[in-house]
Formats: sequence, C-alpha cells, structure tokens
Amino acid sequence: MWTGDVVGSVAENEREPDPSDSLRTFGAVVQALREHAGLSRADFAARVRFSRHTVESVELGRRMPDDQFVERAEAALGDTGALRRASRHLTRGEPGLAAWFRRWARLEREAVSLCTYECRLVPGLLQSEGYARAVFDNSIPLLTDAQLEAQVTARLERQKMLWERTHVPFSFIVEQSVFHRRLGGEEVRRSVIDHVLDQTMPRNVTLQLVPLDAEYHACLDGPVRLLEKPDGRRSAYSEGQQNGRLILDAKEVTLLHQRYDTLRSQALPPKESRNLLERLRGEL
Repeated sequence: MWTGDVVGSVAENEREPDPSDSLRTFGAVVQALREHAGLSRADFAARVRFSRHTVESVELGRRMPDDQFVERAEAALGDTGALRRASRHLTRGEPGLAAWFRRWARLEREAVSLCTYECRLVPGLLQSEGYARAVFDNSIPLLTDAQLEAQVTARLERQKMLWERTHVPFSFIVEQSVFHRRLGGEEVRRSVIDHVLDQTMPRNVTLQLVPLDAEYHACLDGPVRLLEKPDGRRSAYSEGQQNGRLILDAKEVTLLHQRYDTLRSQALPPKESRNLLERLRGEL
C-alpha cells in the first residue's frame, strides 16, 4: 500500500499494474459518496489531505488506498462505516488472470476440495506450458508478448496447487475429444498428454475421461468448476465467452454438484481413463 500526507502527484510506479474489481468498486463508492456530499475532487482532496491526483486515482481504481485515506474519507463523507468495511475486502489485481476469474482463483487457494469438468480444452491446472501458449496465442484480439507471458506465468503458477496442497482432493472430468484436438500441432498435443499424465499421478489428483461413445451425459450445459471451503460452504464457477460467473446460491450449487456426481459415474474410472490416455499418447 502507498502511504502519505503529500499534496502533489503520487509516483507513477505506485499505480496498480492491473486494477482489481474490488479496487474499481471501492473507488466508485468513494466517488458516489463524494458527489452526494456535493464535493468536487479538489474540495475532497483538501479535506482528506491527499492530492487531487491521488483522489482521482483511487476513484478510478488505479491505486490501493491506505488506512489514512480510508479513515479521512470516512470522516469527510459522514462516517457511515461503509468505506471502512469495504476496505477490508480490497485486493490487488493479479496479472495474467481475467478480471472475472480472480475471485474464484482466490477461493481455489483455500478450498478443501476442487472438482472440474471441461469439454472445450485441457483444464488450466493440467495444461503444459506449450499448450497454454497455444491457447493464449489463439486469443482474439491478439495478446502482446508481455500479456501472453503474463497469462502463461499465471497459469503455471496456479498449477503448483496440485503438488503443494497434497491433502486437498482434486477431481477432473474431461471429454476424450479434448485430447484429439491438434491445438498448437502434434508436438504440443504429445506434450500436453505427457503433462496431464504427470500432473495426475499424485494420490490426491483424480482424472476421468468421458469417452467418445458415452451414451449418457449429465453436464451437457457446459464446463463447471466446484469447490468446498474450510467452513463447509460450497461454491461453483461457470465460464463462457468473455465472462465468468461465480455461483454462491445454495440450491444452484447443489444442483451442479448433483450433475457432477452423476457425470462421475458415467465417465470412465480413473484407471481406465489413464489407460486410454496412454493409448492415445502411444498412437502419436
């Protein structure tokens, strides 16, 4: 966090490199309360004893406010406690993660179980570096080199969970068809199958394939991710074109768990799934 009592611009290197949704939301609340109080940015800046530039940066979600800013803003805007409570949930942006995915990524790191069904591509936690690069290389609009590297780095960093959190069960159900796709070419296809076989070796990681000839399928509505938190509450996440949805409603989450559990019984058992993947690799 930045701190200070300085009137004038804050150093450019203190700008958030990738503003989070929580920073933007907090900033919007500050701006709404300021305008409701009839204060210009200059007037408000004088009251909180920070520069106008700093106030603007906070309101636009470009800067992480420090405790002094929050307390002075509270005093200047009615001392309702809204800013103080909201500031507890502020998080910095995470380069390489889509804005709509960040909250789920944080929940992943504290989950006591994780389940993933994927029908479009190899799940991110199981992707090889070459496969991840091929995925992001197909992004439209095209990513810059720096953006692509940030995406790949973030994806590989997330994968460490599989090896570092050995007490957490990870379940993956993936369509067999995903491994027939030649995304990135045959070499990438070989490498990702090898990588998936390696990543699913630990006891806490389970992989099941839905075979091409499966007659029954409980998750035809699309990919889904499920997790359970330490307090026993469960959440779900679904993703589509340019958006993702965190699902917290208990009834909806229960339904998705029911679908996943049914698909688990319809997919090949882990040993058969691994044998199938090894046969596919041997054919390349």
